[in-house]
Amino acid sequence: MGNKVIEMKGINKSFPGVKALDDVYFDLNAGEVHALVGENGAGKSTLMKILTGIYSMDSGSIMINNNKVNIDTVRDAQKLGIVMIHQELNLMNHLTVAENIFIGREKKRMRIFLDSREQNEKSSEIFAKLNLDINPNIRVGDLTVAKQQMVEIAKALSYDSKILIMDEPTASLTDSEIEDLFRVVKTLRDEGRSIIYISHRLEELKIISDRITVMRDGRYINTVNTQEADIDDVIRMMVGREIFAVKQEPFTKENAPVALKVENLNAGRMVQNVSFYVRQGEILGFAGLVGAGRTEVARAIFAGENYESGDVYIYGKKVKIKNPSDAVKAGIAYLSEDRRRFGLALGMNVDENISMANMKEFSTLSFINFTKSLKNSQKQKEALDIKTPSLKQKVKFLSGGNQQKLVLAKWLSRDSNIIIFDEPTRGIDVGAKSEIYKLLNDLAEQGKAIIVISSELPEIIRICNRVLVMCEGRITGELMGEEIDQNKIMQYAIKRNISNGRLTS
Repeated sequence: MGNKVIEMKGINKSFPGVKALDDVYFDLNAGEVHALVGENGAGKSTLMKILTGIYSMDSGSIMINNNKVNIDTVRDAQKLGIVMIHQELNLMNHLTVAENIFIGREKKRMRIFLDSREQNEKSSEIFAKLNLDINPNIRVGDLTVAKQQMVEIAKALSYDSKILIMDEPTASLTDSEIEDLFRVVKTLRDEGRSIIYISHRLEELKIISDRITVMRDGRYINTVNTQEADIDDVIRMMVGREIFAVKQEPFTKENAPVALKVENLNAGRMVQNVSFYVRQGEILGFAGLVGAGRTEVARAIFAGENYESGDVYIYGKKVKIKNPSDAVKAGIAYLSEDRRRFGLALGMNVDENISMANMKEFSTLSFINFTKSLKNSQKQKEALDIKTPSLKQKVKFLSGGNQQKLVLAKWLSRDSNIIIFDEPTRGIDVGAKSEIYKLLNDLAEQGKAIIVISSELPEIIRICNRVLVMCEGRITGELMGEEIDQNKIMQYAIKRNISNGRLTS
């Protein structure tokens, strides 16, 4: 390691009204995993899109193996051995694995007939090198997300790529799947390939990367050797400010009214006899392994999804919730883990998204009062510090953190008293996480009852007054105060029997 395969100098890129990159430097050595980090909007994606030919730079230079190059198209980048594996996988579910790998470059017999056998054989050779057991003849839509990601890596290698860019590769993977991915990444590095690794999960960097480059506000900040780096220093370089880091205290307002109480909830295999409560002003966490049933509990309460039996009480009054409309009327808000699919209308603007959950408030005789709507949206924008050039900006152009704030603004417009956050910081950077944590804390202090479902144990430990742990559709443990730590959470997360009886209010 040490020979530069890429050197980008003085890279500048502007969009109308925005300087996306300002004199940015980045280099990549042969046979290394180089992590690229920064908040959403820091310029990471723009820089990588320039390297892969999606965008053209305004000025600057790119050297590949000490030769100056022009990368004007994706095909130019591929010819230079550069391929990007995007966070949103670009695969065709109805085609086979081999067909996806060689799409647009199909192997043919006599230059006419599709040679499926050769495609399958070539695909199997790539998987064998990576020590992966994937059938090249299976439909991609039948694979797990983790295996689909391995198909994307195989597709990149089929171009004989020497430089791979991985954008948030572990965002949707379980711990065991992440281990498999890291093994493959290390195999590629040991073969002499170079990898640019973009991730918001900073704890991964010590495990997988050799160097870390930090960007902030479109500028290059610093590059450090991973083994010598302090992650807290990396965070400070990323955000350029102190972040909200107060660990929650145990909830002390024992006389606070119970905002939501659930008794003996059953909803399919994933929700079995679940009972719990959350008080006004409390932040209650739900922890557990993937597939434990946490999201299913939330969706059963909010949408009546797969509901079979059980009772729900709002401030002591029994309610029947058959659909999201019933839940909203009862004062419950649900922020889905997939905000882009279920929480936002990406093609609509900021004002329209904030107003959509409360249109009756902004309408008279079926006519929308746009002045009233805009006034409310401006109020929410300022209260949550949503960074957008305008309330008329389309939501798809906002960063992940600001999109998450926007979902919250939509529900705060209804003044919901019970708010369920499902993976509130998935896919957003450490600075935006800090802002979301502070918002959760502020909402609790205002008297909202908050439920947080999260797969990130440090997040659960940091922000929750009390934690319920689930395993195989059941609540297996309850922790509060000093009891809330990773070891105890994991003990309950793999335990099948319901533990203590402290779950009554």
